[in-house]
Amino acid sequence: MINKIKHILQATADAIMPRTCPVCNRVLGADEPFLCRNCLNTLPLTHYQDAQFNRMEQLFAGKVPIERAAALFFYEKASPYSAIIHDIKYRNMTHMGAWMGKHAVAMMKQSAFFDGIDIVVPVPMHPDKEAQRGYNQAHVIAQGVASATGATLLQAVIAVKPHDTQTRKGAYDRWLNTRDTYAPVPHAHTQLAHKHILIIDDVITTGATIIACAQAISHIPGIKISIFTLTAARLT
Repeated sequence: MINKIKHILQATADAIMPRTCPVCNRVLGADEPFLCRNCLNTLPLTHYQDAQFNRMEQLFAGKVPIERAAALFFYEKASPYSAIIHDIKYRNMTHMGAWMGKHAVAMMKQSAFFDGIDIVVPVPMHPDKEAQRGYNQAHVIAQGVASATGATLLQAVIAVKPHDTQTRKGAYDRWLNTRDTYAPVPHAHTQLAHKHILIIDDVITTGATIIACAQAISHIPGIKISIFTLTAARLT
């Protein structure tokens, strides 16, 4: 009964102010929460979870020990699919971020990528930046992943210094920009010891941000670290 009422209310709201797919701008149906079915089914998937020592995992080799790493789909600035990240990151589409996190778990289920994860840790934002934006996009994606997997969502790492946007920086400058940016929260050693941690972010390019985040906790006894990002720049 409740679901039926929700469906009626959604249909009424859509009639007044139709929701559209951010990728193709087609009007969404009541059973299409954020993306149309066609765009959802044609995401430019990376399939990294199915490849041994995939291109994303190679970014971490020799820098920080990880178990596995994968992203759901490729991010390209000129692609219409980039609107998904833009909406989550800049247009307060937090519910879409959580929904995409859940959807990623469902789409990657056959690979068992998320199996055995104990704790989900979003890459943190500096408090000043998060206050300005109003939320952390990595955190809302992590909420969806945690909900779908049953893992514990824990803000185990904090940003202790702000850093400039990474968008126009090269690999070395990105590393300099994120060096000494993150630190474990109090009691992180107790909470994370001998646990399999999944660090989550919205997009990965050179890996500098996530490497810095992972290094902040990699010394904790018995910790295992894996990486998931919703999107990945095409890595060459």
